[in-house]
Amino acid sequence: MRILVPVRLSVVIAFYLLLKPVSIGQFNLPAGTTVITHATVINPGTSSVHKNQTVVITGDRITSVSDADKFQLPKNARVIDATGQYLIPGLWDMHVHSAFGDWFPGGRDIILPLFLANGVTGVRDMGGDIPVLLEWRKEIASGQIIGPRMVISGPMLDAYLPNGKLRFPSSIAVSTPATAVAAVDSLKAQGVDFIKVQSVISHDAYLAAAAEAHKQGLPIVGHVPDKVRIQEVVEAGQKSIEHLMGIFEGCSTEEDKFIKGEGNLKLLLTTQDQQRCGSLIKLLAQNQTWQVPTLAWQRGGTFLDQRDLKHDPLDKYIPAYWRDVTWRRFTDEMMPDLLRDPLALRQEYFAHNLQMVGAMHRVGVPFMAGTDTAPGVYIVPGFSLHDELANFVEAGFTPMEALQTATSNPAKFLGMEANLGSVEPGKLADFVLLTADPLEDIRNTRKISVVVENGHIFDRAALDQILMRVEAAAKRQ
Repeated sequence: MRILVPVRLSVVIAFYLLLKPVSIGQFNLPAGTTVITHATVINPGTSSVHKNQTVVITGDRITSVSDADKFQLPKNARVIDATGQYLIPGLWDMHVHSAFGDWFPGGRDIILPLFLANGVTGVRDMGGDIPVLLEWRKEIASGQIIGPRMVISGPMLDAYLPNGKLRFPSSIAVSTPATAVAAVDSLKAQGVDFIKVQSVISHDAYLAAAAEAHKQGLPIVGHVPDKVRIQEVVEAGQKSIEHLMGIFEGCSTEEDKFIKGEGNLKLLLTTQDQQRCGSLIKLLAQNQTWQVPTLAWQRGGTFLDQRDLKHDPLDKYIPAYWRDVTWRRFTDEMMPDLLRDPLALRQEYFAHNLQMVGAMHRVGVPFMAGTDTAPGVYIVPGFSLHDELANFVEAGFTPMEALQTATSNPAKFLGMEANLGSVEPGKLADFVLLTADPLEDIRNTRKISVVVENGHIFDRAALDQILMRVEAAAKRQ
């Protein structure tokens, strides 16, 4: 790849990185028309592949996509020769927590740039602090800092645990239908994009929250609460379900026991009923209830005791507080229950996760990629989304279908298809240039040479500098 700009640019970028906060201005090439030529353009939404294409960017928009051999370069354009490379739409992580109380300090300088450095140009924040997220969104839009597009829920609707505390930060305590309605109305007034529900909220409060969210024109998404059946969640119009919650319980002949909190993993796996499961999956497909299975964290959490976290290669991007305080507390809470189940049983359970995803996909249940970063232990912003795409392929998706979960499907889910999700004229310039074919091997989505976000161009040198800056920021936290 060659970029026809002054050779001193990368040197200047590297020098100023040491002096200033990370901003778009430090990386983006000078304003004007940019031409990416001789690329293979992959549009997952239409399963189309077009070789030897020229993509023209003017400002924040794609102005043309055409055959490279018939294209005449405009004068004074920046040219990126993408011969042998592959252009895909910008990736979305549809389950993240970027500003999660005091659990993950440094989000502005670590989480946001890590997304961008990995080609994640958009995220759905599933529980966070509204003032912080709105300020970050404003700063990203103005170019003061670098980061992805963000749609946000603000605090999650939950209820107090028996100890009188909320389980997670960035949560609102909801104990009655009236308080659920008030919480939804308050979040609407604060400008959230949707409502997120957690696990401990009561049956009646959940139904009240769902009804009020619909009344207010807000999608409701999230968990299948502990005291609510997945069928009720579907019938209440919940738009997406996270972590495959409720599906195995709904497939069980002992669903009532799980609603009462009396089940366990062995009972869950030994009481799966094929007929019940088939009817439930059909219901999800008919209602187009989106699934965000977060398989990267499902795998990571299920086998937390088997992972060599001391030697994780991404540890250099992790602040000590995340590792030694937040993740340590989370691990200590999880480990007793985890070790109650033999490894072989957990292996069977995770295999069922993959099988369930494949079964739902074949029937037409829609899916999106999400990771549960950063709360998931060593589920690292940006990097883990590529793991999730590989998990979808392991579950039976084709590489093209896996790409859909992070590109065209999020655009459809969010109602942003007019502007995002594909590389087409008139769309916003959010895309990723890869040095190897992701349709040949989905792991090639990691081989990034250029990220374009809202028309701002980050070449490999700039992306490497972002990662260096994150590494330095992690050491300061």
